[in-house]
Amino acid sequence: MNIEGIIAQELNIQEWQSKSVVKLIDEGNTIPFISRYRKEATGSLDDEVLRKFEERLNYLRNLEERKQTVIKAIDEQGKLTEELRAEIEKAMTLVEVEDLYRPYKLKKKTRAAIAKEKGLLPLADQIWEQNLVVPIEEIAEAFINEEKGVLTVQEAITGAKDILAERISDEPEYRKWIRKYIFANGTLKVERKTENESSVYTMYADYKEPVRAIPGHRILAMNRGENEKELSVKIEIETQEEIDKMFYDHILKIGAIYTEELMKSVIQDAYERLIFPSIDREIRNELTEKAEIGAIQVFSKNLKQILMQQPIVNQVVLGLDPAYRTGCKLAVVDSTSKVLATKVIYPTPPHNQIAEASKSVLELIKKHSVNLISIGNGTASRESEKFIADLIKENKLDIQYIIVNEAGASVYSASKLATEEFPDFDVAERSAVSIARRLQDPLAELVKIEPKAIGVGQYQHDMNQKNLKENLDHVVEDVVNNVGVDLNTASASLLKYVSGVNDKIAKSIVDHREKNDRFKNREELKKVKGLGPKAFEQCAGFLRIADSTNVLDSTAVHPESYKVVEGLLKELSFSYDDVKNKSFDAAVSESRMKELADKIQVGVPTLTDILKELKKPGRDPRSEMPTPVFRNDILEFKDLRENMVLEGVVRNLVDFGVFVDIGVHQDGMVHISEITDKYIKHPLEVLNIGDTVKVKVLGVDEVRKRISLTMKI
Repeated sequence: MNIEGIIAQELNIQEWQSKSVVKLIDEGNTIPFISRYRKEATGSLDDEVLRKFEERLNYLRNLEERKQTVIKAIDEQGKLTEELRAEIEKAMTLVEVEDLYRPYKLKKKTRAAIAKEKGLLPLADQIWEQNLVVPIEEIAEAFINEEKGVLTVQEAITGAKDILAERISDEPEYRKWIRKYIFANGTLKVERKTENESSVYTMYADYKEPVRAIPGHRILAMNRGENEKELSVKIEIETQEEIDKMFYDHILKIGAIYTEELMKSVIQDAYERLIFPSIDREIRNELTEKAEIGAIQVFSKNLKQILMQQPIVNQVVLGLDPAYRTGCKLAVVDSTSKVLATKVIYPTPPHNQIAEASKSVLELIKKHSVNLISIGNGTASRESEKFIADLIKENKLDIQYIIVNEAGASVYSASKLATEEFPDFDVAERSAVSIARRLQDPLAELVKIEPKAIGVGQYQHDMNQKNLKENLDHVVEDVVNNVGVDLNTASASLLKYVSGVNDKIAKSIVDHREKNDRFKNREELKKVKGLGPKAFEQCAGFLRIADSTNVLDSTAVHPESYKVVEGLLKELSFSYDDVKNKSFDAAVSESRMKELADKIQVGVPTLTDILKELKKPGRDPRSEMPTPVFRNDILEFKDLRENMVLEGVVRNLVDFGVFVDIGVHQDGMVHISEITDKYIKHPLEVLNIGDTVKVKVLGVDEVRKRISLTMKI
């Protein structure tokens, strides 16, 4: 199998690119490193294409390995023909390989296997030929054998039919045809198994939809309902005539008076007992797999937007973790995320200690010069927001607040990592710190939490957890390396996502930093225990040192290109001081790029990246993302009216629409049909998490706490 050629065709790239990527992956290079520092070798393929490439490479290699295993297994049985070998070798999916292997696969004690043990295979073969000149009952008499457990003529015939039914079921071409036919013509039928009218599955009462057209989010919803014993889901086809015709055309000898009806019953048994249940499972599994892939892609894109949120720098933040009975926990963190103070206040029911709580918050704001307040959106968030909004208004404070999604904060605060970071804090205090830091640097804080706990997808708990984790970890890895990491402040949780750095190396970096003070330059990385030459090559370009002895250490320029930069500066008559003083303007015309690249012996893509870094040393790509929407007053659910126009922030995107935070503690829903006048297949085509949008209220359901919105204003 020409794996490089197949992937090149599938991803619409050149075969030389494909071969080069395979070589780089096999040499132990990470996707972020290949994407950023090997552009000449790959033709500037981005990390998204490279991730797809790596996934497909692994699949095809596993497929090739499975083919060889199957060929060997069949050959050991002495049943491998050149035709069968060729069929297996040209198969492009694991399903095709397993279909071809099915007749030769060692099975459990099936009815057919038991019949063969009873010596009924010759009888089955005679029936299969369909040229009997006497009734089958006369032939079957010869197969009665008490020792083998065949006591009657009918038992002999039944056993022979079981053998033939399995033979038909094992035929790859029949299964392939039926699978394709059912997928094109089948209907997924759903029925309710309970009468619970408050159930979220009420829409699925007596529900039908063509298999070929059903969207992924409905598949996942049906699967969940089935697992919760609320729904019954099955595939149906309107008529079996086409399937019968296919079988009859290939198997049945019309007019064979002693076998025609018998063979029809064998075909029916093969289809109903063996083929259809198996293909039903295969199609359901295929639908689920595709739905999960789609859901993971949406989750991944949403997660990327969350992690790429603009950090709010140089601000002192007061984090507030809302609660009722146990009180609201406060934590003040300075502009470097260092915790300055913690406190507990009780402004919410059942305590309602508004005056005492106000005094405590005002003291913290004044003492630590707090600029912003970050409020978690969990339990008691609405009451906490009202308390803060009233406090700002009554005291005429020049301060704003923001509601922060606290998904996963409780997971982090109870984790071993949080315990190590804040051994003297209780769980709620750690959560308040996390809520404050999420505003200052979302990426640095969110990497401490398992990605799926961040809560920006749909049905994440219902899908293959291994696939979900792998894909989300890749997203975090790509974002971390795209942004870059401050070597002197990053936690081990953040460092472990850097290209070439694992958990062990991340801890070694932190240990080295604590024992030897700050890293003065990237070269000192080579002194870190366990960080060898390959790891240095992979990680160095993604680690930043703001006040390094070498200005290039604060950029994404890789140490392997430092000499190239020296040549570039010489050609342009600039010095390192020009870069340090940010007066460097390396504007080079397109026409001169190739000439300059040849002179300093580097590729144009690498030269382009270097020039970009020299123009803005230490730039943060997140600074180009939308700024969070801050508030100083509150809007309540009861204030909402139809046709009211509001500003909001996109909090989550799913297949059927988007959820927008309009400041009432209940995100409003914009259905996909209400996003834009033009047709779109998915909200991600026009929106991202964190986008600020204008919406109009279409409807308010106070009982169900649902808000319908439109962006068609």
